[in-house]
Amino acid sequence: MVAAMLSAPAAAAPVSRDEIAALCAQADGANHCGRLVEEVQLKRLPSLAVRDGATLKVSLYPAGIATFADTEALNGGRSYSLWDYLDGINAVLLYTTDGDTVTFTLLQRANGRKVELPTEPKLSPDRQRLVTADFCESRCVNELAVWRVARDGVRKEYTWKPAQAWTDSTATWKSPETLVIEYTPAGAAMPDVLERRLSDPGWIRATAP
Repeated sequence: MVAAMLSAPAAAAPVSRDEIAALCAQADGANHCGRLVEEVQLKRLPSLAVRDGATLKVSLYPAGIATFADTEALNGGRSYSLWDYLDGINAVLLYTTDGDTVTFTLLQRANGRKVELPTEPKLSPDRQRLVTADFCESRCVNELAVWRVARDGVRKEYTWKPAQAWTDSTATWKSPETLVIEYTPAGAAMPDVLERRLSDPGWIRATAP
């Protein structure tokens, strides 16, 4: 089993929005939703990870294993579920719950480094950056964040917050230097779209951790 896990995944296998909606329609909470998606991904990516009870074992490359163990607590505990494989940067994305809070943990398979992201990231066409958009009415950081992908880790590079509150947002890449952001302003019935270049002066450079 270990030998099989050390091989690289054949291909990325993202779960579509429609698949997620169908899988999680009857899920008993976020943790259960993550597990249902994981069941699909473990079949699509059999050499990437294995589930052993409350422990998820993810293969590193070229060698090694990263272990993620669920923990129990009064708030429901913390759990990790296989969500996606980003072959462009050889990284694994884990759906992470901590009580009612959902985040994503990105694991770089080449070095075993991990970073927690507020939402599911989108990879830029040049594979140099990720973007996350975390907006909601409560319990969100309410910012757009650009993350630099490097061999020694993934670090937040830029952040931006709109002057008006948003209740929802998604961000994708139009090009390596331009983002397309679909957002819903607070109180609005319909979403709107804007483009934002990385060269725009409104970005705030993130401080080093």
